[in-house]
Amino acid sequence: QVQLVESGGELVQAGGSLRLSCAASGGTFSIYGMAWFRQAPGKEREFVGGISRSGDYTNHANSVKGRFTISRDNDKNTLYLQMNSLKPEDTAVYYCAADAGGSWSFRADYDYWGQGTQVTVSS
Repeated sequence: QVQLVESGGELVQAGGSLRLSCAASGGTFSIYGMAWFRQAPGKEREFVGGISRSGDYTNHANSVKGRFTISRDNDKNTLYLQMNSLKPEDTAVYYCAADAGGSWSFRADYDYWGQGTQVTVSS
């Protein structure tokens, strides 16, 4: 079992950048595939990006490809999401998730979730 805590969300202007972090504890971080999801008010949760156990493989949603980059540091037990060229439509609560089977795609059934961190992009 692993606990996940997101941080780094805040109010930024369009075109700005943020880096979100997800700190993991209570488990062996390196065995989990990891992902970021987001949910905007009144909308369904959507996949943002995923990363394999080693960090060798990543996948990003088309809506953020070229702007967002998922990464991880297994020595620090931390998952990251670097967000550049932010747009108002990126406004959402961002969640990190872990899969004990090592999956990292939008189709995976993730076992553990963080509480979320709010990102607001103003125009």
